[in-house]
Amino acid sequence: MVRRRVLTLLLTSLAPIPVATLSNRELGGTGQNYIKSLFAVGFQGLLILVCVAIYAVLIQGIATSGDPIGAIWGTVGYTVLLCFMLFKTGSIAQRIFGAH
Repeated sequence: MVRRRVLTLLLTSLAPIPVATLSNRELGGTGQNYIKSLFAVGFQGLLILVCVAIYAVLIQGIATSGDPIGAIWGTVGYTVLLCFMLFKTGSIAQRIFGAH
């Protein structure tokens, strides 16, 4: 979470440099890639919210079951799945927006 905030602050503080290249024919790709990566970081935040919301719904369903050992293993499984998806949100967002 902190890494994403630092990345967002870094992207917005350095915004004038790549945006200035948008009007240049040779360097226009730099500005376009910057805009794509900026949208990808914002979309990554949305994906993180969706993953956490799905996780919360899945965990609520486990908590009401009668088997405590099964509930623990189910919680561990869903937590591992959540961690995996949180690490993949960055690459998914970059693939959707074509940012590199």
